[in-house]
Amino acid sequence: MGAGNFDRDSTLGDLGWRIVGLLNLYRLLVPPVLFAIYRFTLPQPTVGSEHPRLFFAICVAYFIVGIALVLAQRLPAIPGRALLLVHSLVDSVSIGLLLYASGGVASGLGILLVVPVGAVALLAEGRETLLMAATAVVALLAQQVIGQLSGTGSTSDYPTAGVIGVVIFLVALASWPLTARLKESEALVKRREVDLANLAELSQYIVQHLRESLLVVDEEDRIRLINESAARILGDRNAYPGALLGEASPRLLYLLSTWRQSGERPKDSGATFIANDGANEILPHFAPLGTADPPPVIVFLEDTTEIAGKLQQLKLASLGRLSASIAHEIRNPVGAMSHAAQLLGESDRLGEEERRLAEIVRSNAARISEIITNVQSMSRREPLRAEQFDLGAWLREFRAEFCATLPCPVDRIALTEAGAPLEVRCDRSQLHQIVWNLLHNAVKHNGEAAQPIELHIGRLAAAQRPYLEVADRGAGIPEALAERIFEPFVTSESRGTGLGLYLARELAQANGATLIYEPRPGGGSVFRLVFSDPLRWRA
Repeated sequence: MGAGNFDRDSTLGDLGWRIVGLLNLYRLLVPPVLFAIYRFTLPQPTVGSEHPRLFFAICVAYFIVGIALVLAQRLPAIPGRALLLVHSLVDSVSIGLLLYASGGVASGLGILLVVPVGAVALLAEGRETLLMAATAVVALLAQQVIGQLSGTGSTSDYPTAGVIGVVIFLVALASWPLTARLKESEALVKRREVDLANLAELSQYIVQHLRESLLVVDEEDRIRLINESAARILGDRNAYPGALLGEASPRLLYLLSTWRQSGERPKDSGATFIANDGANEILPHFAPLGTADPPPVIVFLEDTTEIAGKLQQLKLASLGRLSASIAHEIRNPVGAMSHAAQLLGESDRLGEEERRLAEIVRSNAARISEIITNVQSMSRREPLRAEQFDLGAWLREFRAEFCATLPCPVDRIALTEAGAPLEVRCDRSQLHQIVWNLLHNAVKHNGEAAQPIELHIGRLAAAQRPYLEVADRGAGIPEALAERIFEPFVTSESRGTGLGLYLARELAQANGATLIYEPRPGGGSVFRLVFSDPLRWRA
């Protein structure tokens, strides 16, 4: 042990304190057990027969001292040698007196010295081990000499006392190599514990500071690990280790359950959900951990808004080359077809069937021309002229213009404004095109619904970003197309171009905004345009 402090921070270690705890337990059990043997073997007791009062007093004192040693080990900075010596002296003297009160080694109590000597020898070092053993042997022989002098002992007991003394020394000597191995093992365990703690801390640091957002979900759909980025996406209040995934994001739980049931675990679902701030669209990627059924899953959350912004320039460059070719190769023939169909339709010699066919040619030529115009408008986009203005005032002017142009009754479009003026920063002309496309689609799909089309403006509760919603009560978007409505040339109408929503999202991204679709509870659609964060506006 050395002369260091004999506390839980000393070289004694956890194993040493376990040995001390077992020794204390042994010390507390011996007195009541011996007293019970004395009581049950009356009137000719097996132990304590020579001096019953002394036997009883030693049992009580030994038990009280044992309690005191238990309490003493809680005291800080106790010298190690001193405490070991106290343990050795207490056990040697107490058991020696119990032997004397019971008639010497003939009572068989001498074997009780082996356990405390062996335990203390495991904690001592070098010569200290022999010292502890010698103390026990001296106590053993001393009680034997005193017993013989007082007439309660016999010379025939000396060989037995000698044998017990030899056993005590052998136990002490045998503990040396065992002590060394125990200390080496404990030192190795401590190093491994430190390495594991450092590794766990390093892993936690890496996970928390990853740019990627990730979380681990167990088989009971509870979050077991989540980094700060993923917690911001799902909401810090509901997304934490131990929380149910369904409480943090019901949509993500649905996507995870669908992915588990699909049986195609290496693949992603391809479906998205809206982040807690209501401004970003998130694409989850799932990967199983282990072979259990169902297994824990690591979920990577990918912000599609950022990816779309990075790919925007590449798409525009490709569209620019495509639109130039389309305009040159197709617009002129299409224009000629449209003009010829118009002249043919005006002829008096055509019947109703021929006029209908001519109208079909003219309308489809106009559709092709509209597609070319939309593609060219994306590729020839003018530089962004962002400015800060009041969204409510702008929207009132836009509604009046839209209703006069379409035409559409003003009461068919209900406008709900925020209490205070709502400032946004974007390009007015591009915002005009975005809202025009959204509102025109809503008018077409709202049909004869009694409820008007609704325009809502306000701020998101979580991110405080301004938003504009266009909500209708039409038939809604088919579930099969819901994930692809912002792709080019995807439409549910035979006469649609499939470019209106695609162009609207492209323009929104160019202005640092996000265009999101959600099915409306009770039927219909909601398109939410979330503007750029006011905290990131540049002067």
